[in-house]
Amino acid sequence: MTYVEPRPATVRRGDCHAVPHTDAAQRPGVAAPPSAARVRTAVTGAVVRRALDRLPLRARYADGTSVGRGGPLLEIRDPRAFHARIGTHGLIGFGESYMAGEWDAPDLVAPLTVLAAHAADLIPAPLQRLRGRWAQRQPHHRRNTPDNARANISRHYDLSNDLFTLFLDDTLSYSSALFRGFPARWDLLAAAQHRKIDRLLDLARVRSGTRLLEIGTGWGELALRAAARGAHVTSLTLSGEQRDLALARVRDAGLADRVAVELCDYREARGSYDAVVSVEMIEAVGEEFWPVYFRTLDDRLAPGGRAALQAITMPHERMLASRDTHTWIQKYIFPGGLLPSVEAVERTVRDHTRLTVARRDGFGAHYAETLRLWRERFTERADEVAALGFDATFRRMWTLYLAYSEAGFRSGYLDVQQYLFAKEDPTR
Repeated sequence: MTYVEPRPATVRRGDCHAVPHTDAAQRPGVAAPPSAARVRTAVTGAVVRRALDRLPLRARYADGTSVGRGGPLLEIRDPRAFHARIGTHGLIGFGESYMAGEWDAPDLVAPLTVLAAHAADLIPAPLQRLRGRWAQRQPHHRRNTPDNARANISRHYDLSNDLFTLFLDDTLSYSSALFRGFPARWDLLAAAQHRKIDRLLDLARVRSGTRLLEIGTGWGELALRAAARGAHVTSLTLSGEQRDLALARVRDAGLADRVAVELCDYREARGSYDAVVSVEMIEAVGEEFWPVYFRTLDDRLAPGGRAALQAITMPHERMLASRDTHTWIQKYIFPGGLLPSVEAVERTVRDHTRLTVARRDGFGAHYAETLRLWRERFTERADEVAALGFDATFRRMWTLYLAYSEAGFRSGYLDVQQYLFAKEDPTR
């Protein structure tokens, strides 16, 4: 399916910078800044200026004034709208302000990396304690219940296969690669994705005859690699677009007798498997369902089996502080998602399963490089993205998403882990 929106037009706001026109019916939060009280906007402006002034960056306002200790440039083109959005909607407003063209940066990742590195102390302590009163709560209808999960997944992964093929490499892998060295290059990305996949399959001891369950198909590359080893793969996805393309790739590879791709929630999985692999799926599960997710790994894994998991993680204290907050990423990119912490993963496994954590390896710097390559490719092919029907506001939204994510890994705020879980065989 192809996602179609009106072709972008351009309007001009008071500071004469061109900004994308946004359809108010599609994105009401972006089309116009909120009608915030003047006092509230002024107070927000003072708080934001003070926060920025302590950071190693330079925030330049439309009137020519600057704050900050020096470093990467952040241009605030429409300060009143910028402060009104942040004062009303917090970090959602910060993202919507970028989508509306009210702020920008010559090197978007650089100031975002500074902000990510200081995420814990950007908001003054007294306001942090009042977070529950001013921060938006996660919408109830975005909880990843069995009824809601398919709609949440569809909003991202069913946008258009053609969109993803524009910025992913030929493996169509949409998770962190594992490089031999830095800086990473585009021509080495496919090999780095295979290195990541092969490492997971090795951890799970996937070989000829292995019965493998994959939770989260993507576009099928891991299933193809496993089947090429002689494994029999059952792969689960909630994305119809992904399933269609994955099945086509399986048929083209002549592996249809070894790979089944099912449109199925992980909670509906049945059977017993020698190995389970899941790559960056837990981020879409939601905290309340983490015990169910890990029990599924346990229940589906035969005694003596192994499960390999790749997961994006965030600091535990930040997860606890933000887990009930509705974020820009959740509103526009991954509804219903939440990144776990290392502590949360290991505690959930310990308290709700018979699995043991046999190994954990982090490689966040590799994700930063993976995201850089995707972002550069997405930017280079902006005209082709537009030709698919994605308007200028969408393109700014996805540029921010990729840059925002890259900044999280560059700052060390985010990490990515490969876990190995083992299940004891009581008969041995």
